[in-house]
Amino acid sequence: MKKIGLALLVILLAVAGALYWLRGNVDGLVRQAIVDYGSAMTGARVEVAAVEIDAADGRGVIRGLTIGNPPGFATAHALKVGEVELVVDVATLASDVVVIRRMSVMAPDVIYEKGSGQTNFDAIQKNIAAYLGPARKESGGKKLIVEEFAVRNAKAHASAAFMEGKTVDVALPDIVMRDIGKSKGGVTPGELGQEMAAAFRQRLASTVSFDSLMKSAGKGIESAGSALKGLFGR
Repeated sequence: MKKIGLALLVILLAVAGALYWLRGNVDGLVRQAIVDYGSAMTGARVEVAAVEIDAADGRGVIRGLTIGNPPGFATAHALKVGEVELVVDVATLASDVVVIRRMSVMAPDVIYEKGSGQTNFDAIQKNIAAYLGPARKESGGKKLIVEEFAVRNAKAHASAAFMEGKTVDVALPDIVMRDIGKSKGGVTPGELGQEMAAAFRQRLASTVSFDSLMKSAGKGIESAGSALKGLFGR
């Protein structure tokens, strides 16, 4: 009986230790999931400095999020943001559809680059669609409803292949989306990512004219050439 009691004590200690480790490392597990899943889904390198989650009130912060560019683009990244704030409805965590009350992306650094034939956000959106595929869209797992997704005070830049990684500042109005996935009874994380990428792409496409950018660059080169000719008297 003493041996049985000792064995049970060891098992209980092991279980308690595992639960403590999981509770202490859940932030790290979520961070790694974002890095692995995000990188595979977007076809670009995704980095996260830290994740902090408070399961008691459903609030969380993703710190130091960077979404790189798919191959073929010269700029440093597609999106870089210091903090993404989340507010989750705790009562829905155990259900099949988790409700995110608010997802706020504050003051992100966005680079919109046009490569040969498509932009970096076009490529990211296509990569997500290819990753999901018909089979993945029908797969199980929890779904999400986002009541509000907002991107505010973005610092946006535009670039094109002829600029060789250099950028110019452009204005990017705030993006606010409401009730994402509600009409469908929820969306998968991949589908949510696709809708967010599409929102960025549409807003950037309506704001940035690469034709105007090329014309401006051409005028700048022409002006620089005229200045040089005047300087050397030719």
